[in-house]
Amino acid sequence: MSGINPHELVERALETSRADGTVVIADEESTANLRWAGNGLTTNGVTRGRRLTVIATVDGAEGTASGVVSREAVTADEVESLVRAAEAAARAAGPAEDARPLIAARPASADFTAPPAETSVEVFADFAPALGEAFARARKGGELLYGFARHEVTSSYLGTSTGLRLRHDQPTGTVELNAKTADLTGSAWAGAATRDFTDVDVAGLHAGLTRRLAWGRKRIDLPAGRYETLLPPSAVADLMVYLSWSAGGRDAAEGRTVFSRPGGGTRVGERLSGLPLTLRSDPAEPGLAAAPFVLTHSSGDNASVFDNGHPLAAVDWIRDGELANLLTTRHSAALTGLPLNPPVDNLVLETADQAAAPTLDEMIARTERGLLLTCLWYIREVDPATLLLTGLTRDGVYLVENGEVVGAVNNFRFNESPVDLFGRITEVGRTEPCLPREWGDWFTRAAMPPVRVEGFHMSSVSQAS
Repeated sequence: MSGINPHELVERALETSRADGTVVIADEESTANLRWAGNGLTTNGVTRGRRLTVIATVDGAEGTASGVVSREAVTADEVESLVRAAEAAARAAGPAEDARPLIAARPASADFTAPPAETSVEVFADFAPALGEAFARARKGGELLYGFARHEVTSSYLGTSTGLRLRHDQPTGTVELNAKTADLTGSAWAGAATRDFTDVDVAGLHAGLTRRLAWGRKRIDLPAGRYETLLPPSAVADLMVYLSWSAGGRDAAEGRTVFSRPGGGTRVGERLSGLPLTLRSDPAEPGLAAAPFVLTHSSGDNASVFDNGHPLAAVDWIRDGELANLLTTRHSAALTGLPLNPPVDNLVLETADQAAAPTLDEMIARTERGLLLTCLWYIREVDPATLLLTGLTRDGVYLVENGEVVGAVNNFRFNESPVDLFGRITEVGRTEPCLPREWGDWFTRAAMPPVRVEGFHMSSVSQAS
């Protein structure tokens, strides 16, 4: 962007630093997007961005302090001022509670000095014609399609004063497709996550939306209450993502979360579900690959800038229905005695026997009476001690009777804890990649099954549409 490659910015920052320890992260971002409304494309474009983050550490008599400064679109001439700002922030700060020696050097990434990866509108070469065909079908069927597609590739270069030189290229693609009836009284949503758009089935997404608009021709009013409910993968993902974000080991050990054991300690080893459900992360998960080392721009409850570059491995958070691990940094692992398990940027929920797991349609067919959700919306935490969440249903709640969808139901506000919900799952479907609706702007690499839940709590009727 400024005539200098990201790895050169990293090296220049390290050479300029006068701190006792330095971590530098250069992120080069390339994005392409399409937007459409009323069965026609409205905008498209390509953007580029760069961010340079300098983390300076300064040793003192009372401990090591850290200072973090990030800036966008940094040029070579601006690197030194950024480094000095980080050093000044470190000297002005008190000792960092999470201070640890910076991760020692290991073999450098082979492509550390290569130019950053890029995307372009060519990523939509197959997707865009398929979308055009969907527009034609929608016009013929009296539907209106709205939505957007975005592809982003971020190349992250990590260098440290201890000699680390690591790089990770992360492609992230999302599609959100909304279909409405011509009078705008009916609405249905579908989303998909992808690495390169070659696996996005536009025709399949559209067919599913058309089917749900047809279900919605009959309207049924139901009161608030507890219902047997089928949750599709997207809705399950939104609940599991929030669960994973709330699974901090230190908070649990200090008695502040749903994962705290009464009387002290954590609930690790406790059974949460009678079914053999496993919630796991793996940086090498096919189709959901994520950074294989810690890459964090700030310290927080479950992240430490001192851990940058630490290798990440596959981890089970819940294994065969039992809580197996919680999120920890090197600092919180030492405090709690828990294993070191930094967060990994993907999440998979699955049952032990995937071959025998049913599809969502098969689960509908064996439902005597219950609700079928589309997605959850506006999720907020009510009580961290139980991880009680509240939110709204959106874009389609349907009544299932005797194995068939008989009509669309009014929307609800729900109150549920994903941890408590684990104990009330009675059937688990086939795991598939999905896009969380609520958290899709922050978390896209998920694979979830549809699930059947006993007594899902619809706490009140909502007027939301």
